[in-house]
Amino acid sequence: MATDYTFPENAARAASAEPAEFETEKLSISMGPSHPATHGVLRLQLELDGETVVKCDPVIGYLHRGDEKIAENMTYNQFVPYTDRLDYLAPLANNVAYALAVERLARLELPPRCQAIRALICEMARVSSHLLGVGVYGMDTGAMTIFLVTFTEREKLYNLFEELTGARFTTSYTRIGGMSRDIPDGWLDRVLKFCEGVLPVIDEVDKLLTRNRIFLDRTEGVGVIPKDVAIAHGLTGANLRASGVAVDMRKDKPYLGYEQYDFDVPVGTKGDCYDRYLVRIEEMRQSVRLIRQIIATFPGGAWYCEDAKRIFAPKKDKILTSMEELIQNFMIVTEGPQMPAGEVYFEAENPKGVLGFFIHSKGGGVPYRLKIRSPSFSSLSVLPKVAVGAMVADLAAILGSLDFVMGECDR
Repeated sequence: MATDYTFPENAARAASAEPAEFETEKLSISMGPSHPATHGVLRLQLELDGETVVKCDPVIGYLHRGDEKIAENMTYNQFVPYTDRLDYLAPLANNVAYALAVERLARLELPPRCQAIRALICEMARVSSHLLGVGVYGMDTGAMTIFLVTFTEREKLYNLFEELTGARFTTSYTRIGGMSRDIPDGWLDRVLKFCEGVLPVIDEVDKLLTRNRIFLDRTEGVGVIPKDVAIAHGLTGANLRASGVAVDMRKDKPYLGYEQYDFDVPVGTKGDCYDRYLVRIEEMRQSVRLIRQIIATFPGGAWYCEDAKRIFAPKKDKILTSMEELIQNFMIVTEGPQMPAGEVYFEAENPKGVLGFFIHSKGGGVPYRLKIRSPSFSSLSVLPKVAVGAMVADLAAILGSLDFVMGECDR
């Protein structure tokens, strides 16, 4: 009941009393799951003290499809299109990481041309993913022009992907033991032409954002992830390197012939949103550098394992003219590539971080168990620690700098 100060005794009591401290009540709100800054169907359950974040709980699962369980009911090649839907901004790299895991289980040795094709498309996927990531990040922090510039270059890459694979978005280009087809005539020249055009665009984005006062205010010192915190939460890729940890699977555990190429691993110092942006800008330059080296030393020969008859389907002309090849193709399609029993784990350096596949095989053409280690899931796990103490407006900058994709988180 309110105090009535018309009574003299109440007014005197109020005047003599010590002023009570104001008690503020925390505000609980949901950000998402349908929100432009969450980059997908992610819901953040926030607890706010004014405009300061006191607690942040990511709520995931809105996109769950059960990919890992689906894999147990499919042949190894049939699961390739499902890997497209993990990090759907770099499907070519997902295909390759999965195929390499299965091929390690089968103890296959890929021919040099197949390795070169895979390394090339992985670096092109990295450029494509970072172009979109940096462009959307600029839009998140108020720089719409950046998105238009980077998205235009990404479309040029998608034209090259379509020419190579027949698809722009969900490519499904890789097969266990090789690729679905060889590269088209003149395609490498068109990739080099793209490289010549994309470097000035990266420089332009660098000029527009890197010293922009508004962008600096939105990103410097915001969302700092110390080195020990990044390691403890399993961060990988650009998010880990921005915190000062120089870990890159292409250097530390080379695959696809990366040991023969010369490239640098960009590393940050502060681990804030600004460092994560800078690392991705430089990674695009290094990927272009790698693409040029791969094309300069591009080998000839087969683009699939010719001696792995139980794994890779024969050529179409052989299927139509030879009974043995026809039967072999029928068995691979219906029962799947025959794998030995055993367990294998392989991880590749994807644009979002380290993408790993654990496969438990009991023999035959279908995996007994398959587990996916998704980098975006680990990137989101650090959010409850990083978001606390930030302003609500900073959440858009923090989320964009982590560059996750919900297709990987929910799987």
